[in-house]
Amino acid sequence: MNVLTTIAQLRQVVLDTKNQHQTIGLVPTMGYLHEGHLTLAQHAKRENDVAIMSIFVNPTQFGPNEDFESYPRDLARDTKLAASVGVDYIFAPAVEEMYPQDGGIRIRAGRQAELLCGASRPGHFDGVLQVVAKLFNLVQPDRAYFGQKDAQQVAIIQTMVRDYNFPIELRVVPVVREEDGLAKSSRNVYLNETERTQAPAIQQALQLAKCELQETQDVKKALALATKLIEDNTDGNIDYLSILSYPDLNEVTVDTEQIVLAAAVYLGKTRLIDNVIFSLKGEMAHV
Repeated sequence: MNVLTTIAQLRQVVLDTKNQHQTIGLVPTMGYLHEGHLTLAQHAKRENDVAIMSIFVNPTQFGPNEDFESYPRDLARDTKLAASVGVDYIFAPAVEEMYPQDGGIRIRAGRQAELLCGASRPGHFDGVLQVVAKLFNLVQPDRAYFGQKDAQQVAIIQTMVRDYNFPIELRVVPVVREEDGLAKSSRNVYLNETERTQAPAIQQALQLAKCELQETQDVKKALALATKLIEDNTDGNIDYLSILSYPDLNEVTVDTEQIVLAAAVYLGKTRLIDNVIFSLKGEMAHV
């Protein structure tokens, strides 16, 4: 496996791959890989001739008081992990390589970015779309792989791909979890022992709300039950707990086919997100 650090190196790999009529699977990450990332990479390798993983902590999606500088980074560790699941190339550019100039042109994420995580992180999804669009243009993947844990992000990227005619198939992989149900995340390393013990209550609350919603279709009651479970079993602060249609992220109506039940909770200084996506008929939905 090779680590590419420049756009010129990446372009040459992409050109050579395309000339050989081989398919490319892209796994965009910010590094500090965990099992969730590796599962995406396994899917990419299984479904394509060449698997390319980007490792880039993107500054444009961090707010002024967020953890860009302290975000965990360990390229040597990540390289070994990526190689273990068959990744062919890692693209790990410096910030100056990805953003050598700023001409002022921006991509705006729109209405879907004004709620859930976007409500407390203005501009975050603009930055996500900026770097994803650049990666799509640079790598020219046949398929790109994202985890369902970031359901809002996936919905917004799906909208960009649809509305701007990116010739890419988005592949969404279910959330990878710890044995106790906690969604795997690079930020889990920030949790202290008590917080780590409490964290699975987030998923438990979402499952409780899902059952209530499937049984009664009562959104307010489902949210109230989930809120109470989190408040009774953690010292955390709920950033949001929402039930919306998916992937358009509108209010649930009688015509809604897919639902996302999403939560963000601060445990100490660590902000954890999780979700479940389902139909009111009780069948797990495919994003």
